[in-house]
Amino acid sequence: MKLWVVLSAVVLAVAAISAGQNVQPPPIEVGPITVSSGLNVVPAFEGWEKNADGSFNLVFGYLNRNYDETIDIAVGPNNSIEPGGPDRGQPAHFYPRRSRFVFRVKVPKDWGNKDVVWTLNFRGKTEKAYGSLLPVEIIDPEVIGANFTGSTTFDDNNKPPSVKVDGPDRRTVKVGQPLTLSAVARDDDDNPKPKAAPQSRPPGRRSAMGLRVSWIQYRGPGRVEFDPPQALSYSDPRSDLSPWTPGWKPPAVPADHKFEAKATFSMPGTYVVRVLANDGWADAVQDVTVTVTP
Repeated sequence: MKLWVVLSAVVLAVAAISAGQNVQPPPIEVGPITVSSGLNVVPAFEGWEKNADGSFNLVFGYLNRNYDETIDIAVGPNNSIEPGGPDRGQPAHFYPRRSRFVFRVKVPKDWGNKDVVWTLNFRGKTEKAYGSLLPVEIIDPEVIGANFTGSTTFDDNNKPPSVKVDGPDRRTVKVGQPLTLSAVARDDDDNPKPKAAPQSRPPGRRSAMGLRVSWIQYRGPGRVEFDPPQALSYSDPRSDLSPWTPGWKPPAVPADHKFEAKATFSMPGTYVVRVLANDGWADAVQDVTVTVTP
């Protein structure tokens, strides 16, 4: 655990008081408190969207309370969604910190006031997220953009990016054998002119400064290594580790709009890898299921 506390001013104030001076002690400034590992994951209900056919999407994300530790919770008794579960498309591989708008659970237009409940049990703690159609929970592109960027100024002309995986959405590969993944991603402004950037990047915020594309692990019994390295999570401020998400400066979009990575799997089993395209205000995803044999 890292803990920073500013004490020098307090020490000086105590010394002055002991010398008989009538001074007001300054407030104690406590810096960020972060825990690297050892904590649990909390599911989060982000809100709901209405579909053109009258049905609704209940949108969920999560908070991995650890600053560095990635956690796996297999779909089943410890990672379940009801009704209709336990599997309703939720992740089983949880990146550190906050990941927003990760998946959607579709419910019919006559859903009414019932709840969809996502339950996570990990390290002796049970956490639940309750999704419902409360009017105050409705979300739209402006709400999503504000969550990604921290800005309340929304560009009405912005359109979400699109992404499509090259090839089938089910693959088979052997342990240790690299699997080439490719996706075509497009945005309404793929090569924007650079804008003035702040001196430092606000943690957890993204800027609407061009198309960003990453391959990430969504499920699986082992670890997936990507070459080149990809972004760590949906909203991780360290996403400059990815060549497609290099911080404030927009990447040059490939001429063929193809974003490739090689994935290598550590052990046999069924995995889901996800390609995530984000333009700063909105995102699009597509999943690939991979059966890994010995």
